[in-house]
Amino acid sequence: MTAPVLSVSAQPAIESTADVLIVGALQSADSAALFADPAFSALSTVLADLGVTGARDQVVRIPASVGGARTIAIVGLGKDADVDALRAAAGSAVRQLTGVESVAFAFPLTTGAELTAVVEGAALGAYSYTEYRQASLAGTRLPAGRVTVHSALDGTDAVAHAIIVSEAVALVKDLVNMPASDLYPEALANRAVAAAADLPVTVRVWDEAELAADGFGGIAGVGQGSTRPPRLVKVSYAPETATRHIALVGKGITFDTGGLSLKPAGSMVGMKYDMTGAATVLAVVLAAARLSLDVRITAWLCIAENMPSGNAIRPNDVLRIRGGRTVEVLNTDAEGRLVLADGLVAAAEEEPDAIIDVATLTGAAITALGNRYYGVMGEDALVARVLAAGTGVGEQLWAMPLPDELRATLNSDVADIANAKMGSSAGGMLLAAVFLREFIGTRGTGDDAVTIPWAHLDIAGPAHNTGGGWGFTNAGPTGISVRALLRLAEDFSRP
Repeated sequence: MTAPVLSVSAQPAIESTADVLIVGALQSADSAALFADPAFSALSTVLADLGVTGARDQVVRIPASVGGARTIAIVGLGKDADVDALRAAAGSAVRQLTGVESVAFAFPLTTGAELTAVVEGAALGAYSYTEYRQASLAGTRLPAGRVTVHSALDGTDAVAHAIIVSEAVALVKDLVNMPASDLYPEALANRAVAAAADLPVTVRVWDEAELAADGFGGIAGVGQGSTRPPRLVKVSYAPETATRHIALVGKGITFDTGGLSLKPAGSMVGMKYDMTGAATVLAVVLAAARLSLDVRITAWLCIAENMPSGNAIRPNDVLRIRGGRTVEVLNTDAEGRLVLADGLVAAAEEEPDAIIDVATLTGAAITALGNRYYGVMGEDALVARVLAAGTGVGEQLWAMPLPDELRATLNSDVADIANAKMGSSAGGMLLAAVFLREFIGTRGTGDDAVTIPWAHLDIAGPAHNTGGGWGFTNAGPTGISVRALLRLAEDFSRP
């Protein structure tokens, strides 16, 4: 990804010479209302004639009849001009106005939060991925390379924050977009090391021999069927003044065939994105370091390729997870929870204040919540904080229960727990979370020991946009939950 040059200019928007000058329109019952710098008020009289409704994601581009820009684009904000609408509209405009060199915004912004939303949305909407284009590259229409927001507000912090956030999201998208032939476990581990270079973080990588020696039986077991062995990556950000510690655990299945419980051919397409959780926790800890947040964050990337072979784990095999708990594998396609189990145990050994795992874990999450919401399960207070953080950045989350009665369905005849209930499709997202809960450790000793607060994010639905673009979201990987987790980290960094 090539990031756009972002700037906030106190120059009047009417003097802009950008290729496209962007104004907004609000939707109402009768007609659209212009949302723009007063210098562009003349446009109010032509909105109806141009078919402008103000609906979200509508972009109407016209020759410039006022000001110095080459053309003017009117983007719909929907019914409100709150920060979420501004972020989405700015991103939608930049995403759709491809093939131009520069765009500028003439929104009438009155607060720093509004300015930050516009700059961030524009940066997010400017994402493109061209690494594997060659013959088609010349004809590919790319987003603008320069984005200017005209405002009298000081934009220094807004631009700096937007760059870090958008680059974190772009890192996830770049990694997910890579084909599994190039992004296998060792390659993902190497990219994590490279991405962390020059930042105040430390990185440790476990290879397959070290995984076996240190008891990471879930990651080692899932990865043993591939010729490209598994990895565990720990990325630690620990500022000296931090008094709180968050652990993030990410599922990193670089390709998921289902193993011996082989997926149908159609269901295998897109399985390169099953490492989105690992990419997400990596991006969050690196962005937190760039933002100098006063909170300790440890990211655990649990990485393996789930392949069928003579060495692959079989149904009824038993794996020993870090710490000793045993799991009977009834479904080798329920592998994400096996690698996460190792990561959750390792994370809990450091007794953090909270553990959050992120995974494209179940198709059941898509059945339950669709393609834009992701489920959040776990300890009630931490779930509430995650929901608040996600809502605060405009993401769509939904709290889901952890029914105690589901635990009995995971009983095994030979091991401590089974990884699935064969023949039952009821509550698959919830059942996976109930399994993960078994691997959450405690803080303290003896009578003072308490279970570490934990939240599980099943992002299977919105992690990959298979439809058309909307807001700042392109087709393809979305980077969902990166911004929510960064907001949560900011929340933990405050006294």
